[in-house]
Amino acid sequence: MKYYIIAGEASGDMHAAHLIRSLKKKDPQTVVRGWGGDRMMDVGIEIVKHYRDLAFMGFVEILMNIRTIAKNISFCKQDILSFQPDVLILVDYPGFNLRIADFAHKQGIKVVYYISPQVWAWKKSRVHKIKKVVDRMLVILPFEKEFYAKYGIDVAFVGHPLLDELKEHPKTEKAEFIENNSLEDKPIIALLPGSRKQEINKMLHIMLQVVSDYPDYQFVIGGLSSVPHDFYKRFVGQINCSVVYDQMGSLLQHAEAALVTSGTATLETALMEVPEVVCYKANPVSVAIARKIINVHYISLVNLIMEREIVRELIQKDLNRNKLSHELGLLLRDTQKRKQLQADYQLLKEKLGTEGASERAAGLIVNLMQEQEPNL
Repeated sequence: MKYYIIAGEASGDMHAAHLIRSLKKKDPQTVVRGWGGDRMMDVGIEIVKHYRDLAFMGFVEILMNIRTIAKNISFCKQDILSFQPDVLILVDYPGFNLRIADFAHKQGIKVVYYISPQVWAWKKSRVHKIKKVVDRMLVILPFEKEFYAKYGIDVAFVGHPLLDELKEHPKTEKAEFIENNSLEDKPIIALLPGSRKQEINKMLHIMLQVVSDYPDYQFVIGGLSSVPHDFYKRFVGQINCSVVYDQMGSLLQHAEAALVTSGTATLETALMEVPEVVCYKANPVSVAIARKIINVHYISLVNLIMEREIVRELIQKDLNRNKLSHELGLLLRDTQKRKQLQADYQLLKEKLGTEGASERAAGLIVNLMQEQEPNL
């Protein structure tokens, strides 16, 4: 079977890699081509474009790059026609992927959407397009199945693939982690500024402002090798802070707390049971537009799933040195707060279901192509 898969960011790259690995177990004749990153390449996917060349976020930024995006869409359509896949698999990244879904549907190609766009938060009109052009929607958040049911769409809840990722992550000894990365023998605070240069540019310098407030701790940035090393170094300068690359799981294993840019990393941090402060700052115009059209009370996946604030969110003007330092201090020193957070994290895990999301998703895709639906 020939699969064409599109993931437009780091988390999608990770989830797509797990999915393709599971597909290859069920379908040994699997041939895959797509858009993604290093994780997908590691499992044998021929990558057409890397996600680092696609990462535009915010209304203003998208408008500024509209011609590049249009060229990418046109190129993707031609590449799909040349490859002639049996099925197109789309991983989140809705602005781009829904356009490609519409195109593929018109070409008679089966379309599977793995990891739903956040249509429950904004642009609910996209639900109608999904109903029209997507053959199978596979969702990873427990409330999404009920949401789609209101629109007469039967989606499959497969569980969250992060549960699989964390299960497979090797355990490391703290002493070994410190030695391998030339770190100090001090308690660690993780800084996770995001996967896109644009995010890192806005977030990291704010996070680094609190380093001097906690001299008894060492601050360690969770870097990505897909981002040039010099890009991180220019933020650090003379600040006493280290960078480790492509080791977020190990970093979180040994962190006392974390400052995390809103995104999938907030959920990964919670599932690793690390106390966190969620940080977000974007172009003021983009945020003003978003606040008018987004219909959710929280920005982090952790709070959205729990339907209440269990981790503190600092957004826009609230994301400043004083508030960030204060909230970090509470996580480090308030024993009762840490105890309550651990209890909430256990409830979060229960809500996300069981491991095996990638296996279930792969089974549904293979059965779709055989025109047979398995029981979940």
